[in-house]
Amino acid sequence: MVKTKNRLHFLDALRAFAILMMLQGHFVHALLAKEYHGSDHIIYTLWEYCRGVTAPVFFTITGFIFIFLLVKQQDVGFKNPRVSIGIRRALKVILWGYLLRLSMFSIFNGTLNPSFFYIDVLQCIGLSLLLLIGIYLMYYRLGVNWFQYTLLVIGIVVFFLEPIYDNQPLEFLIQPISNYFTKANGSIFTIFPWFGYACFGGFLAIAFTKYEADKRVYSIGVLLLLVFGLVLIFYSSPFFEFMHQVTRLQVFRSVGSNNYLFMRLGDVFIVFSVFILIRKYIVNKTISKIGSKTLSVYIIHFFVLYGSWFGLGLTAIFYHALTPIQSFIGALLFVFGICTLVLNYYKYEEELKLRLQRLFVSINKRIDRILPDYVISARKTVMRRYRKLLYIRK
Repeated sequence: MVKTKNRLHFLDALRAFAILMMLQGHFVHALLAKEYHGSDHIIYTLWEYCRGVTAPVFFTITGFIFIFLLVKQQDVGFKNPRVSIGIRRALKVILWGYLLRLSMFSIFNGTLNPSFFYIDVLQCIGLSLLLLIGIYLMYYRLGVNWFQYTLLVIGIVVFFLEPIYDNQPLEFLIQPISNYFTKANGSIFTIFPWFGYACFGGFLAIAFTKYEADKRVYSIGVLLLLVFGLVLIFYSSPFFEFMHQVTRLQVFRSVGSNNYLFMRLGDVFIVFSVFILIRKYIVNKTISKIGSKTLSVYIIHFFVLYGSWFGLGLTAIFYHALTPIQSFIGALLFVFGICTLVLNYYKYEEELKLRLQRLFVSINKRIDRILPDYVISARKTVMRRYRKLLYIRK
């Protein structure tokens, strides 16, 4: 039992690291003055490279945690409780992905803003979870090994074919659907290639559960992750160039000349190995809470930084206007403020819910005083059927 708890703390710490990197990355990228962007600034170049690791780590750890919890269950298939939990979680994340891009000004004018249909990280994470569940349901009867290596193959294929499907307009699809697959219409993220990282995370999770009883799992895991990470970073591009010379297939040259996916996967392995090494020093309640509340952190940061719905965020005032020192200090305050806000909300969550419930009851009573009896009766009937439906689902 102790090992499981430690392992989960390690996973939460890694997820907390990813969300904190995302917070400071979005802040600096949006508010740092344009003249400080560029490869001629060494510090910015180093920061930009580290920032580029954030999304791969986040997608990989998302796949890792979900599959880790999924395969740990004794029940399989649709009886596995993690299937229904995962579906609900995925749909919730996708819904928030769209809601955060709503513009109330457009709604007041009776339209939807074009950016509402742009696909961002939340939609891709939600769809990745649904795809992982679908693959699990297709392969669980064949055993965990089939499931594990299917995820590995899918991850490799998704990365390897990226030069072929990248920047395809996909005009035969309606735009809300094509936005999941192409950035041609303004999407920030697309399901491919990012789903590949979730597949690699799932592959690692199953390998982790297979050997968790072995006392050497951490030491061997660190060594393997470091070796494969370094190989991917320094030798994957030469390997693809060599394969091009042997096979004369252009796809190998295309992958090798823009080999950011496999190299970033190497970075992810290095980050994983570091967190495994320091796992005993990151068992902290605050870190674990931040790691378990990443969706809330993302939602609140979106409102504060980008001014979701009304456009009243920090970017409306300081967009590309801060100096490096101001950006550094501001990023620290921003990260601290968002985390404090989220942690304090959950600290007083029950009290806030109770107050909101009382407020709702008070408003409801006032509405009942002015509504006709037949409207009140119809509403009560609808609410009874809704509660009955919820009870049946449970």
